[in-house]
Amino acid sequence: MKPRLLAPLILFILLVAFLAIGLNRDPHEVPSPLIGKPAPNFEIGQLADPQKMFSPESMKGKVWMLNVWASWCVACREEHPLLVEFSKTKTLPIIGLDYKDQRADAMTMLSREGNPYTLSAFDGNGRVGIDYGVYGVPETYIIDKTGVIRYKNIGPITPEILKEKIAPLIAELNQL
Repeated sequence: MKPRLLAPLILFILLVAFLAIGLNRDPHEVPSPLIGKPAPNFEIGQLADPQKMFSPESMKGKVWMLNVWASWCVACREEHPLLVEFSKTKTLPIIGLDYKDQRADAMTMLSREGNPYTLSAFDGNGRVGIDYGVYGVPETYIIDKTGVIRYKNIGPITPEILKEKIAPLIAELNQL
């Protein structure tokens, strides 16, 4: 084979290999550089009462869920009934982070659809979301007792994700 033809053939084989690897990955599993690292700390007002502040520091010693949501988010509305049902199990505190939203719209949604959150913090300008690397809403984080992010779900939580990934992880982290 001529050397001139060998380079394009090798390049083509490499391209096909990368394509095959990419097609076998789950597009919902975007690796997060925050997994295994301390959750970014913040202190912002709560949705229901802006005078009351929330900080992840107050959750130390507990396994907890941070669910980033917004009233304008269609996918958030899809996962909302599941979160409402899951919250009734009292498995762990679910903290909401209302992201780039209007306070009144968010309060209306929670009063109409049910409120799964132990509390919701209000991130109207999205600054906290930026620190957490939020791609879009909804996103959900499981944070351990020491404040380390152990799991990130991009997109709505489904019953399968809750059963197969989140629930076993919560059980494991609660035993530590």
